[in-house]
Amino acid sequence: MVKKLLNKFFYGLLVLWGVVTLVFFLFNVLPGDPARMMLGQRADLKTVEIIRTELGLDQSLSKQYIRYLNDLSPLSVYNTADAESYFYFSDLKYGKHVKLIPIGKKVSLFLKTPYFGMSYQNKTSVGQMIADVLPNTFILALTAMLLASVIGIFMGTLCAIWKDTWFDRLTLVISTVGVSLPSFFTAILFGWFFAFVLADQTGLNLTGNLYEIDDFGNGRTLVLKNLILPAVTLGIRPLSIIIQLSRNSLLDVLNQDYIRTARAKGLSFPAVIRKHALRNSMNPIVTAISGWFASLMAGVVFIEYIFGWKGLGYLIVNALNQYDMPVVLGAVITIAALFVVINILVDVVYVLLDPRIREL
Repeated sequence: MVKKLLNKFFYGLLVLWGVVTLVFFLFNVLPGDPARMMLGQRADLKTVEIIRTELGLDQSLSKQYIRYLNDLSPLSVYNTADAESYFYFSDLKYGKHVKLIPIGKKVSLFLKTPYFGMSYQNKTSVGQMIADVLPNTFILALTAMLLASVIGIFMGTLCAIWKDTWFDRLTLVISTVGVSLPSFFTAILFGWFFAFVLADQTGLNLTGNLYEIDDFGNGRTLVLKNLILPAVTLGIRPLSIIIQLSRNSLLDVLNQDYIRTARAKGLSFPAVIRKHALRNSMNPIVTAISGWFASLMAGVVFIEYIFGWKGLGYLIVNALNQYDMPVVLGAVITIAALFVVINILVDVVYVLLDPRIREL
């Protein structure tokens, strides 16, 4: 099992490297001068050239790529003489680093947090910008996934127990419609209906964040109702998938010989479902939940922008509108890293649910 996790970790690093390489070269072939965007169109040529030199944009694309990989790596090599003037080490709030091994007279090996660069628009650390909004996205995705998982497994179990009844058929029709609706269309529809047409009855806001600034200067206020619409909208598609998958997986388990044996020994049907069938049907459901949770972290872009939820997706849209490529690059790499971490955690959960996997 340990060997399998190590292999998974190694393949995850390869995936991250591939994502970093793809998005780096993709965004660097797009037209536009980052130095000019930072300074504005009225900046003089000399100042533009100075900024290009500081950003390393005067170097070849291959050298910029190597430097970007070096910045992202937790173990990085920097010129000691220039370290304090380099953007990463001058960012005292986010640039935590430890000097490990001197390599020659001028170069040293540093242990540090990954550095995504500086925003072209507000000249702040991209890593800090992502760290500020990532908790909002995580809360939104986790809430949506919890709603989808709990309701989906419960509804799927009822559909399996009451197979071919009107409840089963109606639930499958509704879940099919739910999975076929695009997220952005569902967000617009739900926002219009529940936060505009029925605003007086629901009391929900069309846009809003988890915390809102008090108009009377009393600081931030937790507004949980702003989480309802984006979480429900984001959870509709995984809910539909989990209902169908739970139903089919449980029906397959109920046809196994050991279930018939348990029934023959006198166990009641609810006990068989609770103690044997439901747990053994969870592996494909866990796969779906983990995959959808990782997808939700990446698929919140439209949801967050429509509902004004200031998370990672909202940050990406604003960065694209302003052509702030370091922010987009950092956000995409963060999402890819979350995919890898979640997939590794799923393998651990598999072992907890089914100890037989340890022998594989």
